[in-house]
Amino acid sequence: MVIGASGAGKSTLARQIGAALGLPVIHMDPFFFQSGWVQRPAAETDGLAIAAAQGKAWVFEGNNSRTFDARAERADLIIVLRVARILRLWRNIGRTLRHYGQTRPDMAPGCPERFDWGFLLDFVWRWDSHGLASQEAFLARWQGQKPIVHLHSAREIRHFGRHASDMLACLTMDGES
Repeated sequence: MVIGASGAGKSTLARQIGAALGLPVIHMDPFFFQSGWVQRPAAETDGLAIAAAQGKAWVFEGNNSRTFDARAERADLIIVLRVARILRLWRNIGRTLRHYGQTRPDMAPGCPERFDWGFLLDFVWRWDSHGLASQEAFLARWQGQKPIVHLHSAREIRHFGRHASDMLACLTMDGES
């Protein structure tokens, strides 16, 4: 289970882990939206995420604090990405430019990339003031129940992704990184 703010590198890391372990990758974003950027009702989003988490094996990336616990119950490991806000903003802008007018592979069909200044302000720049608290509460609940790995820089995330098989083989339930 890979969580963190938008632009932290969740999708990229999840794809690397999935490739290293031969596991399917589940992205949270397609559960939030329908074609045309129509947001699903919260109960439907939650139901889709919880149903997907019931799969046999996966790498599940994305945020939705309402389903954190249901996903964590099935996860073998929780990976938390914590990179600087300015890097997250830069990555979101770069991703938008790279995919502008096209639907990203980890997004719902029919949701072409676009500049959304409200998203950049609320979900990227201000995430530390509103998203971080629910993430911290979740991590506190699961501390000691599941291994939790904290990655704090782009360099740490790249290293973990490049060496995912080795890194995951070294983890134990009582260790936290």
